[in-house]
Amino acid sequence: MVVLKRIYDPVSEGDGFRILVDRLWPRGVSKEKAALDLWLKDLGPSTELRQWFAHDPEKWQEFKTKYKVELKNKKAYLQEITTAAQQHQQVTLLYGAKDEAHNEALVIAEVLKSM
Repeated sequence: MVVLKRIYDPVSEGDGFRILVDRLWPRGVSKEKAALDLWLKDLGPSTELRQWFAHDPEKWQEFKTKYKVELKNKKAYLQEITTAAQQHQQVTLLYGAKDEAHNEALVIAEVLKSM
């Protein structure tokens, strides 16, 4: 099972295998506090796409479309998540965005479901 969670939320035992999917390290979070099992920074949106999107909800649909195109070239990273999900009861994709309805982890989860 794959679930999503902000990296700023407290770590819990139920998180299972914790994977950060942001390209940039989240501000104010120490490596100890993050309690990561894996950081797939290259899975995050390209710098150009991330800066263009700028977490603007009005650009969400276009961002999803463009990011899914980028993800087609990142199948090895997606497979890594799938493998982790098979090996552990739960995988938690972590992201730093404040907006829980418009972030790259949602797109990644959507792509994983369609695999």
